[in-house]
Amino acid sequence: MRTALVTGSAGFIGSSVCERLLRDGFKVIGLDAMTDYYEVTLKQRRLGRLLQSEHFRAIEDYVETPGLLMELFATEQPDVVVHLAAQAGVRYSIENPRSYLESNIVGTFELLEAARAHPPQHMLLASTSSAFGANTEMPYRETDKADHQMSFYAATKKATENMAHSYAHLFGLPVTMFRFFTVYGPWGRPDMALFKFTKAILEGRPIDVYNYGDMKRDFTYIDDLVEAIRLLIDVPPVRPAEGEGVPEGDSLSPVAPWRVVNIGNSNAVQLTDFIEAIEDATGRKAERNFMPMQAGDVPATWADAELLKTLTSYAPKTSITQGVVGFVKWYKEYYEV
Repeated sequence: MRTALVTGSAGFIGSSVCERLLRDGFKVIGLDAMTDYYEVTLKQRRLGRLLQSEHFRAIEDYVETPGLLMELFATEQPDVVVHLAAQAGVRYSIENPRSYLESNIVGTFELLEAARAHPPQHMLLASTSSAFGANTEMPYRETDKADHQMSFYAATKKATENMAHSYAHLFGLPVTMFRFFTVYGPWGRPDMALFKFTKAILEGRPIDVYNYGDMKRDFTYIDDLVEAIRLLIDVPPVRPAEGEGVPEGDSLSPVAPWRVVNIGNSNAVQLTDFIEAIEDATGRKAERNFMPMQAGDVPATWADAELLKTLTSYAPKTSITQGVVGFVKWYKEYYEV
C-alpha cells in the first residue's frame, strides 16, 4: 500500500483527490487548516466523507507551521505528495496579501524542506493558470514565458514553481507542477462564479457579470482534473541525461526532474454561454448586473493540454452542459432547494 500525503485535503480539489486515491488503494494522510475563508461546514462535510475510510488520517494544522511537515514526512514517509493547500482567490489577495505569503510561499518552503530531508517518489504541486498573467497568445502552452503575473495570488503561485524547480535541481526531487484552469463541479468553492451564480439565480437575486460579459474561461470539471492528477502521479519527471535535449513541446527542465503541466479542457467558453448553461440547468433566467473588469483579473484563459495527453494519453472531456448540470443537481440536494 502506497502512502500519499495530500495537503488541503478538506478543500474542493483536495477532498476529491483524496477520495480517488483511497479508491485506488492508497493510505492517505490529509492535512488541512480548516480556515474560514469560506464556510467551514462545507469543509467539515467533505472531511466527514473521507473519514469513513480506515485508510484516511486527518491532521488539522497549517502547512506553514514550522517543523510540522518535517515531522509528518519523517513519521509517514509518503511515497507521493499532492500539495494543494494554499490561500486561493485573486481578489482576496488584494485585501489580505500576507495570508498568501504565509500559506503559499512559506508553506511550500516547509514542504520542500521536508521533502529534501525525506524524499518522496514524486511530488505534485498545484499552480494556476493565473501564472500566465498578461500573456495574450492563446492557447497557453507550458513552454510559454510567464513573467507578468496580474495579481499577488498568481505571483505567489509562480514563485512556488521556481522554488520547487530549485529544489528539484539541487536535491533531485521529482516535481510536477500543474496549472489548473477554472475548476468547477459538485462540492465546489462558494467564492467561485458557478457557485455564486447558481445561488443568486435560485434565490432570485441579480448576478455580477464582470467586463460586461466579455470574458472567456477554460472551465475544467472536477472529475477530469482528478483523473489527470491521478495519471500524472505515475509519470514522475526524470532529469535529462547529459547531452540529451528536451522533447519539443515538453516543459521538462533541462537541469532537473521538474516539469509544469496544464490541466484544462482546451476550450475557451464565453462567460455569457456559461451563464446560459446555468439558466438551463436551474430552469430560471438570471438578472445580469454588468460591471467593469476587476483588478487583478484577466479577460481570458485557454489551455493547450497536449502535454498532458502526451504524458498520460488522457484529455479532459466533460462539456460545460454536463458539468453545470452535475453541479446544480448537487447544489439543490446539498442545500435542499
